[in-house]
Amino acid sequence: MPNWSEVLLEIQQTRKANPEVNALDIVRRKYLKKIQTLTKRNVIAYYSGWLQKPKSPDTAVNDKDKAGFMLAIHKMDKSKGLDLILHTPGGDLAATESVVDYLYSMFDFDIRVIVPQISMSAGTMIALSSKEIVMGKHSNLGPIDPQMGGLACQAVINEFEEAKKDIKNNPQAAPLWQVIIGKYHPTFLGACKQAIDWSESMVEDWLAKNMCADDTSKVKPILKMFSDHKVQKSHARHISKKQCEDVGLKITSLEENQKLQDAVLTTHHAFMHTFSHTAAVKVIENHLGVAYIEQSVPSR
Repeated sequence: MPNWSEVLLEIQQTRKANPEVNALDIVRRKYLKKIQTLTKRNVIAYYSGWLQKPKSPDTAVNDKDKAGFMLAIHKMDKSKGLDLILHTPGGDLAATESVVDYLYSMFDFDIRVIVPQISMSAGTMIALSSKEIVMGKHSNLGPIDPQMGGLACQAVINEFEEAKKDIKNNPQAAPLWQVIIGKYHPTFLGACKQAIDWSESMVEDWLAKNMCADDTSKVKPILKMFSDHKVQKSHARHISKKQCEDVGLKITSLEENQKLQDAVLTTHHAFMHTFSHTAAVKVIENHLGVAYIEQSVPSR
């Protein structure tokens, strides 16, 4: 398997051999096509460049992604199902729901997710909507507890409950809690509760319809592990392949198929080089070489 440096060398050699072509595109698409050759299924890579460009607002899942998926899916043979390669920090709940609904309408429930490195938050929600997740020993999912303004909704609710309990037992603590709770606007608590209910109901429904359709008793334990802030402690928590297996998710080890592992990880390196050497912040690309690319806009 070509490593990070070897993929970069291949890109440089491709550029040197033919300066007229986009070497990054050529190499990236070469390995995406190789994945499809191995799986015989449709392949779409959904990649965010948030690790390389953490300040860009367009790296998150958003409503513009629907256009990217529409472009990538156009002319595909839907009967072959979909292998969706995910690398994302997550993003908007409404956009996530819309994307999953669209993928279901195109491929029914024949969607497999491949996680080369990290698929967090809303990215994990998309993974949990699939029939199966392919992960390596290095792959991670993350908690799905919703965030608002950078704050964990469940943590906000827990803080309110702690304040109520403390003030009831010790009224003198009220002024202190007033300073802490006063930073939230009046409707914030209700919005947090609604976001939690929304995200959990979506994932519960997806699990019951697809991955856990043959044993719905697995749904609640899976949902608790991924959604309970008290369990994971932090929205940034990285959940390993073993933890995913232990809780009952249908996980296939990437290491079981060496050729597929080589193709997936080489593709991953190629995408990382793309984000490092271009203005791209998000790429939605299929095995046919059709790509939707978001680029960062220089600040004025």
